[in-house]
Amino acid sequence: MKHAIRALGWATAVFWILVILFSVTVVYSAMQIRMNRVEEEPEVTYSNGAITMSIPFSISNGGLYDISELNITTHVVAENETVSRTTTQVPTISRGDTANETYDISVSLDHILANLTYMLFIDTDLEVEISVALTYAHAIPLKISHNETLQWGAPFYNLSINIPPVSPQPANASVSFENHAFFGLNGTIGLQIMDSSGELIGSGTTDRFYVPPRAPSTSLQVTIIGDLGDMAEVHLYFYTSVFSFGPVVMSFD
Repeated sequence: MKHAIRALGWATAVFWILVILFSVTVVYSAMQIRMNRVEEEPEVTYSNGAITMSIPFSISNGGLYDISELNITTHVVAENETVSRTTTQVPTISRGDTANETYDISVSLDHILANLTYMLFIDTDLEVEISVALTYAHAIPLKISHNETLQWGAPFYNLSINIPPVSPQPANASVSFENHAFFGLNGTIGLQIMDSSGELIGSGTTDRFYVPPRAPSTSLQVTIIGDLGDMAEVHLYFYTSVFSFGPVVMSFD
């Protein structure tokens, strides 16, 4: 009986030594994980009503155990409203390996067009929470999070229109704006001129245009047909490869 108790004691001691050694190596190994941004331009794509910026990164597993179930979630908020939530998953990174992946920051244009239309015309701060969760050594869950503020650049910042009050027919007008967005604009802008009674008295459409991301002031010419003597409002309609929106009403005193 004494021998059995002694053996059990030795087994317990060995067990706890192994647990301590495993814990120490896990802590040491976890400290050898490196996650770095890659010096490449993010890829911008559009699908399902959202614009997604795919940001390259690398994660190096310099520890003694595998990384599994890596999950990167980005939660984007504007004015306390969720703009989008995007998840990127990497199944496994074996010990000693480096994985080159991308994580996504997505902005729902459908949500902006329905609820946050001012973001088309005004630069806005976006609150972004990035959380990283993984399982280490196929046993230990780890999670960290990081908050940062990104600036949303309005695609039609400082939008203005210049229509000569008295001009021969057809009238030549111009639409000006700055594209502060991280995506290019490709499309046309339609104009409808309304009189003080709300009747349509003139209209026109710009030629098809392309404005690159973060471009300086752009001026688009448009020819308007109609009698503009009683001009009261201009209704603008935006038709781009990314979204369509309108009318935006601009009044003239």
